[in-house]
Amino acid sequence: MYALARSLLFRLDPETAHGVTLSALDTAHRLGLVARLAGGTRVDDPVELMGLRFPNRVGLAAGLDKNADHLDALGALGFGFVEVGTVTPRPQDGNPRPRLFRLPQRRAIINRMGFNNAGVDHLVARVRESRYDGVIGINIGKNLTTPVERAVDDYLICLDRVHAHAHYITVNISSPNTPGLRNLQFGEHLDELLGALREEASRLDRNSGRRVPLTVKIAPDMTADEVVLVARALNANAIDGVIATNTTVSREAVAGLPHADEQGGLSGAPVFEASNAVIRELRRHLPSMPIIGVGGIESGETAVAKCQAGADLVQLYSGFVYRGPALVRECARALHATARMEHEALEGRQVLDEHSGRN
Repeated sequence: MYALARSLLFRLDPETAHGVTLSALDTAHRLGLVARLAGGTRVDDPVELMGLRFPNRVGLAAGLDKNADHLDALGALGFGFVEVGTVTPRPQDGNPRPRLFRLPQRRAIINRMGFNNAGVDHLVARVRESRYDGVIGINIGKNLTTPVERAVDDYLICLDRVHAHAHYITVNISSPNTPGLRNLQFGEHLDELLGALREEASRLDRNSGRRVPLTVKIAPDMTADEVVLVARALNANAIDGVIATNTTVSREAVAGLPHADEQGGLSGAPVFEASNAVIRELRRHLPSMPIIGVGGIESGETAVAKCQAGADLVQLYSGFVYRGPALVRECARALHATARMEHEALEGRQVLDEHSGRN
C-alpha cells in the first residue's frame, strides 16, 4: 500500500509531499488507523540507557517533525522514541525553496532546509499537548542571524525552555545548512559550548529534581583523529550520549545523478558506511557512552549492522521516507531478535564456563 502512495507522492515537489504525508498521517491517527499502517502494535523491546527506559530501540531522527506538530501520529507508528526539532529560540523561515531533493536511484535525499521552524515556544506548547508515551528527544540549534561566536546564547535559551518537557536534549552542531555551525564541533569552540551547556543542564536538573540527559549530534565528515578529539571533549564535559551521524557534504556516492550537485546535506543509503565508521571509532574511545546510530538504515539487516558497529539505539529518516511505516516494525523486530540471540548465547557460554569450572 505504501509503495502505491509513494509513487503518487513522489510526483509532487518533495517538500509539498512531506507536508501532505504528515497531514494524512494526522488524519489516520484521529481515525485510529495508524497501527494498521505500521503493521501492528509497537514492538516491545525495552532497553535502559542514560537513565531512561526506551520501549524499543528504534527512533525517529530529528528533522522530520521540526515543530512537534505531528508527534502523536508519528509516535503511533511504533517508534520507541521520537526526536523533534531542530528548534531555535526565534522562529525562522529557513533557506529559500526549493531546498529538498530526492535521489531515488540511491535511495537518498539532499536537504538545505536551514533550521526552518516555528520557534522554541511553539514546539514546547506542542510537546506539552502530546500524549505520546515513548521517549521524546528535543534537538536544539542556533538562529541563522546569531553569530557563531554567540551560538552558546541560543543553545542556552533553548536548553532552558525545553528542559522541563524533554526526556533527553540533543545539541545539534553538525548541520551543514547553517553557515559556520560545524566549526563548533572542534577545539576550544566545542569545549566552551559543551562546558556551558553541561553546567546549565546540571543546574536545571538540580532545581527540577529530574535529570535530563544531554546528547550531541555529530557529522560523518570527520577523520579518525577528529573523531578522537570529539570523543575526548564529550567525555571531559560529562555528555550523556552521542548521535552519529548527521548528513554528509560528500557527493562521491551520488556523483553524476540528477540533483547531486545541489548544496546541502546528503542522507540515506550513501551515508551508511561513513556513519558506521564514525560509530566504530567512537565506540573504541567511548566504550561505555550510549551511541544512537543514524544514517542509511533501510532494513532490519542494516539496523542490526548499525548496532554491530557500536550503536545502542538507531534512528530512521530517509529510509523511512523510501520504505514507509513498515520499516519501523521491521527494524524493531530485527534488533529484538538479535538481542535475544546474543543474550541466549551469553547464557550458554556462562553455563559452559560453570561446567568447566566444576570439572
